Amino acid sequence: MFPKMRRFKQQLTIEECINILQNGKDGVLAVLGNDGYPYTVPLNYVYHNKKIYFHCARTGHKLSAIQNCNKVSFCVIDKNDIVPNELTTYYRSVIVFGKARILSEQSEIINSAQILGLKYYDNPDFVSHEIEKFLNALCCVEITPEYISGKQAKELMR
Repeated sequence: MFPKMRRFKQQLTIEECINILQNGKDGVLAVLGNDGYPYTVPLNYVYHNKKIYFHCARTGHKLSAIQNCNKVSFCVIDKNDIVPNELTTYYRSVIVFGKARILSEQSEIINSAQILGLKYYDNPDFVSHEIEKFLNALCCVEITPEYISGKQAKELMR
């Protein structure tokens, strides 16, 4: 179903991919947008219990696209160092293919928002207060990975 990596020697292990997903701060979500055009959007996220969570408003292009087709791709760039004198880039990244689900139960929304909020700000009281304040406008989405792949520049393999 998912293509094999052409440069398989540069492929990251699943453990390395998970580490990048756990430690990354932002990623790019790709969905099938209006009229069949791809739509990508950068966002903050959290990887927790083998799932990816992010929050957004309750309406918008991203949610409409997920409602029309729940298959998504999500990319996290761990390293992206341009090396001018070598005319190359030392990179490391992970791509996730999976299915997105817009959370509907209030308890799921609150739980995922707390996990996400605490990733970026380690103050449970403040995070809970902010969630409560914005709960009526808050939407959370869960991505269940079906395939995870990572790759790095050959120079990083040394």
